[in-house]
Amino acid sequence: MICSINELKTKEVINVSTGARLGYVTDFEIDLNTGKLTAIVVPGAYKMMGFLGREEDIIIKWENIKKIGDDIIIIENLQ
Repeated sequence: MICSINELKTKEVINVSTGARLGYVTDFEIDLNTGKLTAIVVPGAYKMMGFLGREEDIIIKWENIKKIGDDIIIIENLQ
């Protein structure tokens, strides 16, 4: 399966361990030496409906991604 960066941004991230819907991919970490994608970034949840900002971004290492489907990215064992 070939997927572009823009396509990854349209997929919702779900933690299969907890059933939590984390949100959508907003950024990526890439190892410039190897050219490999090492992590995806999902924005943290809003605090007090956005009045107090957001939690820290969630960085999901590539090893924690279990499956990338048509609409969702399934992760497991988020530390």
